[in-house]
Amino acid sequence: MSKLRPVARYAVLLLITLIFVTPLVWMLLTSVKTYDAAQQVPPSWLPNPFSTYGYDRILNDTANPVLRWFLNSMLAATLHTLLVLATASTAAYALARMRFRGRGLLFALIVGTLFVPPTSLIIPNFIIAERINWIDTLTVVVVPGAASAFGVFFLRQFFLSIPAELEEAAVLDGANQWQIFRQVLLPLSKPALATLAVLSFLTNWNDFLWPVYVLFSPERLTLPAGLGLLQGAYVTDYPVIMAGAMLASVPVLILFVFAQRHVIQGVSRSGLKG
Repeated sequence: MSKLRPVARYAVLLLITLIFVTPLVWMLLTSVKTYDAAQQVPPSWLPNPFSTYGYDRILNDTANPVLRWFLNSMLAATLHTLLVLATASTAAYALARMRFRGRGLLFALIVGTLFVPPTSLIIPNFIIAERINWIDTLTVVVVPGAASAFGVFFLRQFFLSIPAELEEAAVLDGANQWQIFRQVLLPLSKPALATLAVLSFLTNWNDFLWPVYVLFSPERLTLPAGLGLLQGAYVTDYPVIMAGAMLASVPVLILFVFAQRHVIQGVSRSGLKG
């Protein structure tokens, strides 16, 4: 019985892997099919013949500048991630390590905003963005949401798991609050910061609803909003759509490959102490 347990465990892991990998493989294979091959019923897995039709369309279509959308998404997601790390880390440090009146109530209010449906904030956020002339600019998809309640909660839990003796030793060496935060807490928090960076990047990269509401010029669209324009009213060009989806998935896969070790460490340590 004990010998069968590892086999069963690996079988379950293999099944889960197939569930997650199969859609990616199907997307990749469909992106290198011809238009007619992608419309076949029943569908076939292997492209016959192999074709770069989908990639040629999205890379050479002047009406739908997919590469420009890709660069817009990269810039917006990167700047958004940096802002989230800056605001969440400073706020989390104050809530985890500094003593002041109303700290618990403030933290409860921040966590309480996690229960507010994001779609209910679209109209007030749109009105605010319009009044400060951010509509149809990349700023409108970078700054709103940069004050991440989840990021504050996540990093606060991680900061609480770091022994206070390290800060006390830094104080004895003459360090002030900023030096403690920058030279003691942040270097020890690389796994949590990497995890939050990945999650923030993915959230902004995959955001579809908000960019659709606030971006109107074709050259300013982000990739998820722009790819929606590739969907025809009556005919679906699957190779083109799948080629765009593959282009959108590449940065995410690369980011996870390089950050997965830090992500696992950050998730495993962030909940050690409440």
